[in-house]
Amino acid sequence: MRTISILIAAMLVCTTVSAQQALWGGQDIKSPEILPDNKVIFRLQAPQAVKVEITGDFLPTQKMQTQMGEFDVPGRTELTKNAQGVWEFTTPGALAPELYSYSFIIDGATVTDPNNVYMIRDVGSVTSVFIIGGGRADLYKVNDVPHGTVARRWYDNPGLNMKRRITIYTPPGYETSTERYPVFYLLHGAGGDEEAWIALGRSSQILDNLIAQGKAKPMIVVMTNGNAGQKSAPGESERGMYKPSFMGDTRMDGAFEEAFPDVMKFIETNYRTLETKAGRAIAGLSMGGFHSLHISKEYPDKFDYVGLFSAAIMPIQDVNSKIYENFDRKLKTQFATPPKLYWIACGDADFLIQANRDFVKQLTDSNYRHVWVETGEGHIWKNWRIYLTEFVPKLFQ
Repeated sequence: MRTISILIAAMLVCTTVSAQQALWGGQDIKSPEILPDNKVIFRLQAPQAVKVEITGDFLPTQKMQTQMGEFDVPGRTELTKNAQGVWEFTTPGALAPELYSYSFIIDGATVTDPNNVYMIRDVGSVTSVFIIGGGRADLYKVNDVPHGTVARRWYDNPGLNMKRRITIYTPPGYETSTERYPVFYLLHGAGGDEEAWIALGRSSQILDNLIAQGKAKPMIVVMTNGNAGQKSAPGESERGMYKPSFMGDTRMDGAFEEAFPDVMKFIETNYRTLETKAGRAIAGLSMGGFHSLHISKEYPDKFDYVGLFSAAIMPIQDVNSKIYENFDRKLKTQFATPPKLYWIACGDADFLIQANRDFVKQLTDSNYRHVWVETGEGHIWKNWRIYLTEFVPKLFQ
């Protein structure tokens, strides 16, 4: 009996030590610290470092040349080390309300903030994040309002010959209700997956808050994985914990659009939906806008609300798919019984701005009813969150 007691005591000690390792592993400093005037202080304890910088989307942008063209990327600035070996940087002015991301660069190595547990993955990069509240940014926060439910489910996708994972938001009260709801299909961009709109886009917080304010109808939001060669987000399938890469599993070759009825079938079989054109919306960013454009014209009787956020418009030249054939004729068929809302938005510094302007001109010249919103800035999540907050209140009215 004494031996058993000793063993139990030893196990408890080991468990306690293991648990406390996590508690003792962090730095006991505050970063980021949001001051009352919305200036922000960032801190990092790195006494042996020679140079520490910070990069984030609250800093002025700089140009970066890539294979896909020139992009605006977050700038960087240096931190200053104090006598205790803590590096600091204070923003020179107040930050506007927004969700911001940032990383430290320690002697050339990019790392997250060890004092900030709030992080977001975007493709293969992880950054630290924080929110400056106020105005529109309050829609990105978890507020004291009724909350919807977010579920990750697997569905059969015979069109792509695999089972695939999908993220579904159901509005507050869905589980206790018997009514049917409209459905909004919300698609991500290249490099993203079924987690992108939930994590980077704050879609569930935006829907919760807009519904609570009476600015949006309660709706089901379906966030697919638009990479036709991928079953699920990285790390969420039998493929394991591989390193994600931009465009690695992406195929803008018509396969996703052609198989999209499988998604609709699963949703309409398993959820209480309005199975009418007036009860369906589809929108997406970048590649997701491309998919939304071509899905909505391929199935013109399915969607009364279409949103293109910084959308790619036409396929690359060497793609051969029936989905992209007869573009003008299919568009004419779609607008013969026009959607209630065909909403297009893009930033004036976006590398896709000219393609969007050209498409808007085509719609205008053909007298196809649409809404065109040209904003500032580039191909960034800040814009896409804004577009979502403006598009959602227009749905199902």
